[in-house]
Amino acid sequence: MFTDSAKVFIKSGDGGNGHVSFRREIYVPNGGPDGGDGGKGGDIIFEVDDGLNTLVDFRHVRKYVAQPGEEGGKRRCHGANGKDLVIKVPQGTVVKDMETGKVITDMSGDNRREVILKGGKGGLGNMNFATATMQAPKYAQPGQAGAELWVQLELKVLADVGLVGFPNVGKSTLLSRVSNARPKVANYHFTTLNPHLGVVNLGDGNSFVMADIPGLIEGASEGAGLGHEFLRHIERTKVLLHVVDGASVEGRDPVEDVHMIMEELKAYNPKLLELPQAIAANKLDALYDEELNPLQALKDEFESQGIPVFGISAVSGEGVNELLYYLFKVLSTVDRTPKIFEKEFEVEYMTDRNLPYTVEKNEDGEYVVEGPRIEKMLGYTNLESEKGFNFFQKFLKENGILEALEEAGIEEGDTVRMYGLVFDYYK
Repeated sequence: MFTDSAKVFIKSGDGGNGHVSFRREIYVPNGGPDGGDGGKGGDIIFEVDDGLNTLVDFRHVRKYVAQPGEEGGKRRCHGANGKDLVIKVPQGTVVKDMETGKVITDMSGDNRREVILKGGKGGLGNMNFATATMQAPKYAQPGQAGAELWVQLELKVLADVGLVGFPNVGKSTLLSRVSNARPKVANYHFTTLNPHLGVVNLGDGNSFVMADIPGLIEGASEGAGLGHEFLRHIERTKVLLHVVDGASVEGRDPVEDVHMIMEELKAYNPKLLELPQAIAANKLDALYDEELNPLQALKDEFESQGIPVFGISAVSGEGVNELLYYLFKVLSTVDRTPKIFEKEFEVEYMTDRNLPYTVEKNEDGEYVVEGPRIEKMLGYTNLESEKGFNFFQKFLKENGILEALEEAGIEEGDTVRMYGLVFDYYK
């Protein structure tokens, strides 16, 4: 099963906590602080793998978490950094923020490897907090939390010419004849699931990439069938080639088919119809009713709109070369630089100043303050010492918690509760 979109959860590694320890040697019974720093958390990195052409692997694994940094150790030992997690994706994968739908990165062109989420910084050990007046700090800094995000992965095919049309009109047959692609070709009454790419070589170093965009159905732009998933592939192409059953083998009207496909493209993204277009009336070798002239009907309808019509047989090769040279001529007039989706979303990292916390007044009139950073800091701070308590007060002020308490209506003498810590509030 081809899969070209996936929703996954990614999280960079937490930074390791700083360590609290003191030198204890035979001849140095009361040595200074020697707690080392915590290691940095691992990054989440996306990397293009040319061996991949689908996102099917992400159907089985939807959670990716990088390794956390290790806690610092005694004797000024720095904790080991967490291992980066490299996630392999196919060329053309667009990574979007799930909540906003904005583009985080486009893994196309020269963008082969990108850090999507940075790991949290390691916390400082207590050796960093020693001063002339505070020579034995009993607190260290906790590691910074890693960033986490739900992302949408979308694979958009990179091709110069996109073949569009209803199922069983001969797109796969045409692609296999003119390129090195080998899609499965048979008289299926359902759409091809996999978009196939092939290089069309015209000689003298002239070539272009053609993609068999899976067959559309009426209502595709509204999500019918697999419409949305397949329509997104067309967004990167430079030229659209409508392939229709010119012999009406299955009773379809080729003129009506082109109009229906155009309506689906317009409903999905009106700019698609601004691309150069051409029509290939296929299967003309199978036309047995001499009274019918579908090729002329197509020309009468569309060539007045500036859309050329070519009669071909993908099976015998009749008319195919003329079509290919026309497509190459059109491509020589357009910018063939692959369309890259610009970055729209910046990841916000959970620094000291933007970590979430809550301030609520409970039934007893106490102001309850909670948050992950506060809980960590309490576990690493010795509030019984004057320096430790001053350190924690500074933390509350710098992170806007004291300001939040005042906005909540706290007055001098009111009680503040932070997990196991309870104290009266005074300016």
